[in-house]
Amino acid sequence: MKILIVEDERRLARILKQGLEENSFFADLAFDGEEGLYMAETFPYDAIILDVRLPLMDGFAVLEKLRANGVMTPIVMLTARAEVVDKVRGLNAGADDYLPKPFDFSELLARLKSALRRGKGNPSPIISIEDLLIDTNGHVVTRAGVNIKLSATEYALLLYLAMNKGRVVSRAELLDHIYDSDSDRDSNVIDVYVNYLRNKIDKGFSAQLIHTVRGSGYMLKKGASGDV
Repeated sequence: MKILIVEDERRLARILKQGLEENSFFADLAFDGEEGLYMAETFPYDAIILDVRLPLMDGFAVLEKLRANGVMTPIVMLTARAEVVDKVRGLNAGADDYLPKPFDFSELLARLKSALRRGKGNPSPIISIEDLLIDTNGHVVTRAGVNIKLSATEYALLLYLAMNKGRVVSRAELLDHIYDSDSDRDSNVIDVYVNYLRNKIDKGFSAQLIHTVRGSGYMLKKGASGDV
């Protein structure tokens, strides 16, 4: 899952990016409101962490323009302002959550995950497809009760497919959502990691959950065959 962090305090922005990457997210940075607006409208993100006090354009203006332009990406706002009126303004303008500074990273992470789940229509922290369970809070994956160890990239790929279960996801979309903008963008790497996942998720089971949709991409859903 890929997150856009719009924060002009560069040290904080990089700390947030590192913390997210340690929790199997990928993150891009923008350091002012105009850059954040451009990136949010131009590139696909699963969620946005948006500071209120930004140079060139404040976070409220960014939020209002995004929503007015039909960008409905979940947004968690950060601010040094603790006044109720600011919180109400942000929520009324379409923010999904609001967190005053200073904050604990674990709380931000929990709120971000909650906003992501609501945005994908999965309010529970547990995503299930047949006997496959993904605990999005603990990053624990099991099938038929057996723990499955995944690398960060494998987990990110599985989580994105699970958040979009039952829908065909193209290789290009997977590249956009599980790698940051600085990564090498070779679509063949998606096929490689899908094969890794199949060996860990589907091998030994009659019901294959990871499906190849020829000419289109991949889908996570119930079914007996790995190809559609």
